Amino acid sequence: MNLHPGELASPGFFLSLKVHSVILQVQQLSKHYPDSPQAGLEPLSFQVKAGEILAIIGESGSGKSTLLKCIYGLLTPDTGEILFEGKHVKGPTEQLVPGHLEMKMVAQDFALNTYAKVYDNVASMLSNTNVAAKESNTLKMLANLHLMHVKDKRAIELSGGEQQRVAIAKALISKAKMLLFDEPFSQIDTLLKNQLRSEIKQIAKAQGKSVILVSHDPADGLSLADKVLILKKGQLMAYGSKDSLYENPPNLYTAQMLGHAQSLPQNQALALGIDSSRGIYFYPEWVKLFTTAESHQINPQKRRSFEITYMAFKGHYSELTLVSGDIRIRAYDYFPQRHKKSDLVYIELNRFFQI
Repeated sequence: MNLHPGELASPGFFLSLKVHSVILQVQQLSKHYPDSPQAGLEPLSFQVKAGEILAIIGESGSGKSTLLKCIYGLLTPDTGEILFEGKHVKGPTEQLVPGHLEMKMVAQDFALNTYAKVYDNVASMLSNTNVAAKESNTLKMLANLHLMHVKDKRAIELSGGEQQRVAIAKALISKAKMLLFDEPFSQIDTLLKNQLRSEIKQIAKAQGKSVILVSHDPADGLSLADKVLILKKGQLMAYGSKDSLYENPPNLYTAQMLGHAQSLPQNQALALGIDSSRGIYFYPEWVKLFTTAESHQINPQKRRSFEITYMAFKGHYSELTLVSGDIRIRAYDYFPQRHKKSDLVYIELNRFFQI
């Protein structure tokens, strides 16, 4: 298949790619800042396959942006090595212009030509050799990112969320093999964010691009990514497929980041009839609720009443806070009309993880 410069390939073109080949390898990478001993990264290793989407998730200060900048070549690691398509990724001291030609990074400052029109910002990523293809693909990308209504405005006239979408459009339409997104939805409204997650995933997959996105929001990783990497204060806490990490998190922090897990110490677990040496953790949806009339279904040794002290309506379910003595549990009620605040309920917890 021959493509004219500026023309985007169809999804079928990329079916012939070896999508299982490794495009990025990070080997024992570490980075520290002398003036901020708590910041930086402890040695970590992982890889990204061609066409794969990886989400790096963690709280502020966990090292997410530092890792992204090392991968792109904006920072030099203290130890370890980064290989892109088997070749060393040069740091800022090894080349005149920092960054990698085969990657496109969307930082939180967006890096737009602020006085150029939105259309021109996006079209600038394509060659002028085939003007018709360039115009067609630019308009298509603007439509996918919900930017047609501002295509003739200058970037400086846009809201922060609109500027962020222009930066994403520039990355997606570029020839880069790997896209690096640093908090790509931080300024975008919730409703549009859900649509954009789907659009970005479809476009990236169709073009065979690999994507690494940094986010503090686990919903970005669970909805967009194939694999997830969890960081905490510079340490690698978990790395693997999103499904396996959610269903079998290797530690409490991973479960908290991906699914709002909660923990109970040993004595409270024992009070619920659960034998545990160090305590347990579990997801709110694993807490099964029973009314007083239904409580006979529970093993008498595990039967304990809880008062509903808080209810938050979430649409198709309610989030409850349940209290019994010094035990406080968060649960999801998928039959919101069945209970009200101050009601007594009983719980059953048949699935949990040992700390």
